[in-house]
Amino acid sequence: MIKFNAALEKIIDSVEPIESESVRLTGALGRVLAEDIYSDTDIPGFDNSAMDGFAVRSSDTICASSDNAKVLEVIEDIKAGDIAKKTIDHNQAIRIMTGATIPKGADSVIMVEYTKKIQNKPRESIEVYKELAAGENIRKKAEDIKKGELIISRGTLLNCGHIGILASLGRPKIQVVRRPKIAILATGDELVGVGQRLAPGKVRSSNTYTLYSQIVKCGCIPKNLGIAKDIPSQLEKKIRRGFDCDIILTSGGVSVGEFDLVKDVLAKIGTKIKFWQVAMRPGKPLVFGNIGKILIFGLPGNPVSGMISFEVFVRPVLLKMTGQRQDRQIEIEAVLEEDIQKKKGMRYFLRARTRWQNGRYLSRLSGPQGSALLKPMSLANSLVILGESQVFFKKGSKVKVRFLD
Repeated sequence: MIKFNAALEKIIDSVEPIESESVRLTGALGRVLAEDIYSDTDIPGFDNSAMDGFAVRSSDTICASSDNAKVLEVIEDIKAGDIAKKTIDHNQAIRIMTGATIPKGADSVIMVEYTKKIQNKPRESIEVYKELAAGENIRKKAEDIKKGELIISRGTLLNCGHIGILASLGRPKIQVVRRPKIAILATGDELVGVGQRLAPGKVRSSNTYTLYSQIVKCGCIPKNLGIAKDIPSQLEKKIRRGFDCDIILTSGGVSVGEFDLVKDVLAKIGTKIKFWQVAMRPGKPLVFGNIGKILIFGLPGNPVSGMISFEVFVRPVLLKMTGQRQDRQIEIEAVLEEDIQKKKGMRYFLRARTRWQNGRYLSRLSGPQGSALLKPMSLANSLVILGESQVFFKKGSKVKVRFLD
């Protein structure tokens, strides 16, 4: 039986990056960028107004206040997309809309709220009630992005803000990492489909759907191979249907029972098995190997064992495979709110609720920890991680915690 860290190292060492593909910007959200993005322009490309108001010379507003209004002549109106035809001179102003180019001669913009139109004058004029500093309410050229600047690095998981930047840079298509394709095969004579009636001794194949959901949440493409009975020829046939994928996940049939056939079938079809059984709970009966570039995980059949095995082993594979730099798998320190007893020599991943209170994280188990119990998993927002050497963790002890979202 292999220790957890050694198992994870063997798995990660087996991962090879996958190729990139070109996608339209409308389909880039949530994808991993496969190229460094440098700006070929300044953004904004010109000084522009941050407000609706009047472009003025700040020197014409010195000492302006509600009791000491300054009078300026309005010589032109410009909206966003227009360029002023006139240059502002002493005691002049140009009405300007948000985003419009700052006219020549102006060095600031006064908001409409600090002005008042003067009636019955031969030429339009305004009173100004506020003193401005040079540059006030102006968005400067290159204030956001400078030409030549590295804006988004390779390996970034693209969010809505990144999409806006790429649009501003005029990039209708970009290179992203291809989404890994992952096959799922549930095994066992006891399993039936979700829509089927339960006969005595049968259970519905929930693992198919938990794993499917975890794959989608990682931004990858699941392929459901269905359910295989405990018949070697059927297992082999269905596993081979996953050979067009990057990863194959089987669920169940990897323990030590007479009908746990998956490991033997995997070996028969050419899987190079690198280890079997990990010193962890839940998730001990796990097989890992590869057929060429295809990575094979024989996950335990208990629902929680499969989900946690995916979280701690398969998810890191997907991060490396796609070259993704962001990772939620940073472990934080939390204080236990209850005593916990465990077996020596095993690493535990316990479902928990973790919260921030009074300057520290507090963790409490989300329910019973049986590996077949899905309800505590559904209530958990984190995993409490307990190392191999210690057997008793007293209430108030500090432990490592990994958030699940």
